[in-house]
Amino acid sequence: MEYELAIEGTPETVPGGTGILLLHPSTGETDRIDTDFLKTDTDNFLVVSTRTTAREARQKLEYYDVDENRAEILDTLSIERGYSRRTSDTVHYVAAPDDVDGIVDHIDGFLSDHDGKLRLSFDSVTELAYYAGEEQALGAAERILELLEEHDAVGLFHLSEDPHDEELVDQFRDLFDGTIDLDEDGGIEATF
Repeated sequence: MEYELAIEGTPETVPGGTGILLLHPSTGETDRIDTDFLKTDTDNFLVVSTRTTAREARQKLEYYDVDENRAEILDTLSIERGYSRRTSDTVHYVAAPDDVDGIVDHIDGFLSDHDGKLRLSFDSVTELAYYAGEEQALGAAERILELLEEHDAVGLFHLSEDPHDEELVDQFRDLFDGTIDLDEDGGIEATF
């Protein structure tokens, strides 16, 4: 299955199973790329949010006019921070942002339960590394990429370069089929 990419400087399409790393400065404007990725050529998508709450993720989708009827959100922050939460058919929670197994299991369930063209946005791997540790975050990314391959889905994974050393960034870069480098001015350089 081929998926269209409506992101400047990237191939027009990528095959199912493709994982894309979005490298950005900590101040980077990633929302535009993320939402362009999610609203193009997709039946259902999952937003895994380790950086914002489900409410904030939903506000981003609304602001960028992404069809929320196709959206599912996994919020990893609200329970640990003691925020009120409402589980629904489209909003789910794990106990803490370092619950790597819970996150991977939910992604597996989402991909197994839906048919058609499926997309995943993981925002952000940097936060996962902060909470769970760098090795755990690398391992989680590998496991999720295997699930994308298995289910013919595609994924976009956010990674902020600033807090990580170059060696770790390179390790992440090596895992993915494509990398989108976003600079502080919003310029894009993509390698696939």
